[in-house]
Amino acid sequence: MRLRSLVVAATGLLALTACGKAEPASEVPAPVSAADLAKVVLKVGDQKGGVKSMLTAAGQLDGLPYKIEWATFTSGPPLLEAASAGAIDLGRVGNTPPIFAAAAKAKIAVVSVAKSNVEREALLVPSDSPLTDVASLRGKTIAVAKGSSAHGQLLNTLRNAGLSTKDVKISFLQPSEAYSAFTQHSVDAWAIWDPYTAQAQLETGAKVLADGRGASNGYAFQTAATAALADPGKNAAIGDYLTRVVKAQKWADSHHAEWAQAWAAETGLKLEVARKSIDAGRDLPTPLDDEVVQSEQKLADAFTDDKVLPGKVDFVKFVDRRYAADLDAARSN
Repeated sequence: MRLRSLVVAATGLLALTACGKAEPASEVPAPVSAADLAKVVLKVGDQKGGVKSMLTAAGQLDGLPYKIEWATFTSGPPLLEAASAGAIDLGRVGNTPPIFAAAAKAKIAVVSVAKSNVEREALLVPSDSPLTDVASLRGKTIAVAKGSSAHGQLLNTLRNAGLSTKDVKISFLQPSEAYSAFTQHSVDAWAIWDPYTAQAQLETGAKVLADGRGASNGYAFQTAATAALADPGKNAAIGDYLTRVVKAQKWADSHHAEWAQAWAAETGLKLEVARKSIDAGRDLPTPLDDEVVQSEQKLADAFTDDKVLPGKVDFVKFVDRRYAADLDAARSN
């Protein structure tokens, strides 16, 4: 049965205790019956339709034993705000939104992780920009979504060049607003991720001033509301959903054309943009292990050092590995 997590709750708790690194966000609920699971409506947040289209193309939305209601968000921070408020149950975000959510004491927990190509997390400049390196950004205006993965990449990119966020002017804009500002030359540069990177390159000839190599860990997290994790039916549905996501990610890695078609159909994204983004390397499932936690802690500390966050974030307190056994099995099959 796909919902093996429902019958290994006790062993999962033992593993968490033995690890000593992460505790469940709430007591793991008891298993539920198929009849009770059928009553569940799982509210899932998505960005640019990427996860929904991937699951659809991979056939992983077929035969769901519960219902899904989808909600689309412009970036990770508003998605996690909705999760903390109970408006949605979970959703995929980049590496930085959980850190900002943790700093705000949000009622969320990271429950699974994937890794993508950090070269597609880019600091872009217009095709006619005279800027040639990161050091030349001193005093310039950079658009970025606050608390997004691009914000983290921008912070580290500047640090690697001997700059800080105080040496530039940051304009906090959501992707659609930033794209408009970028094309109108209202900003000098734009820190962003795919598919927007691909869109800007294909439609405007944008140049990559720097990418995420050495500046980003490339992680993306499925992050759940603690209220949903405490609910028996939703806890079961989340476990099943995460397993389906892992299977879809593995399928998508070798079916780029099919996913690109589905993504374009789902969102109206131009096919060539979807294909460029997917071909560059999208999410591949990886264990939610201590290496991931330590990498996120390092990023959180960088934001604290830069005075962007008011205090230290203990990232491990926002990690919940209750589904680890099922996700390990899905990755290996």
